[in-house]
Amino acid sequence: MVQGRFRAAVSPVRRRFDAPPSVLPTVNEVIAASSPGDPVHCIRPQTITEAAAAFVASFPGDVLYAVKCNPDPRVLRVLWGAGVRHFDCASAAEVALVRRMFPAADIHFMHPVKARAAIREAWADQGVHDFSFDSQDELAKILAETGAGRASGSGGAPADLGLLVRLAVANDGALHDLSGKFGAAPAEAAALLAAARPYARRLGVCFHVGSQCLDPAAWAKALAAAAQVVAQAGVAIEVIDVGGGFPAAYVDTTPPPLAAFFAAITGEIARQPHLQGARLWAEPGRALVADGVSVVVQVLHRRGEVLYINDGVYGSLSDAGRPGLLFPTRLIAHDHRLPSPAEQAFQLYGPTCDSLDFMPGPFALPADVREGDWIEIGQLGAYGAALRTAFNGFDRAQLVEVRDDAFFAAGSDDQCTRMTTPALQPARAALQPQPHK
Repeated sequence: MVQGRFRAAVSPVRRRFDAPPSVLPTVNEVIAASSPGDPVHCIRPQTITEAAAAFVASFPGDVLYAVKCNPDPRVLRVLWGAGVRHFDCASAAEVALVRRMFPAADIHFMHPVKARAAIREAWADQGVHDFSFDSQDELAKILAETGAGRASGSGGAPADLGLLVRLAVANDGALHDLSGKFGAAPAEAAALLAAARPYARRLGVCFHVGSQCLDPAAWAKALAAAAQVVAQAGVAIEVIDVGGGFPAAYVDTTPPPLAAFFAAITGEIARQPHLQGARLWAEPGRALVADGVSVVVQVLHRRGEVLYINDGVYGSLSDAGRPGLLFPTRLIAHDHRLPSPAEQAFQLYGPTCDSLDFMPGPFALPADVREGDWIEIGQLGAYGAALRTAFNGFDRAQLVEVRDDAFFAAGSDDQCTRMTTPALQPARAALQPQPHK
């Protein structure tokens, strides 16, 4: 029996879901049973389990799942079952969600700028003891709201407080440059480490090399910079957090294996005496869950090589818009016909009235795609559900767990319909937005 549940896009972290059936359906069975008119998010628990378990087993330290990447409770349960016990949270709502689901979890509040009330709630009510910061003002805020300053100043032992200085590093080779908003310059970071040392039971340095970073050397460069900061500060640290950014595979992108990233990290730490002996943390998101969710959308209208579908950049396909990620696609014909073997490059428009709701692709699909057909779009476990909005009222989606294998695996051409690499680049360059209101 197919079991799903509709949800609104707003406040996804507060949603609760029924337990899935003991025998999960396939994606095709879900579509055949419900003929959905709303997008369907298809979670593949086995795929997420395999990715998370492999990361946990291979990474030489603690794995902090970045909850922002996909906060869906079903996804979080799968990650917990795969051995993830640490969670990187960025808000009071994420902290509360993880604590409610997993009372024994280790939660780390790694947003460098936090509301005072969020710090106070996390510390006093949710048992969160680790906080990042990148300014003297934020350090003072943390010390005030946790009472750590008072405890240390009274002559007693420091509170069980972890303080991590966010260091600004280059984001070369990353899809999303995250270096502009957060991070202290080296001299400032060194001063912050020295200032935090008397109050911290766990003192550390953290950084983020950028989302979907394809270059393992980026972590080595950041670690070398972190080592210089620690040396300049003249204090010992207990934690080095190498952040997130670990990549996933997309249609036109095959990243190096995770082993290459881990080797770059451990190799650089071995060369830096000031980092040796510190506990290693990482904050993966995309690398754990991207493969584990696909979205099935329906074609509302075809205009030549442009398809209008019922999801878009204001829904689960934000990364297919301006970032231009290429996701694998396959057609599910609504009339049970055998789709044409000839492929064609398509652009996509979402359902809203905004012409910016546009996904240039190109997305390779059978040439005879038509209104009423469904398209399964893979690799949407990362940020697909998390970035959905209720714009124009298009805020409904069905969520189901399925037993299908991963919809797309790097180097595999037999599980999705997509353009070959030689054909991809010229087609992509030729496709430009054709605004329609």
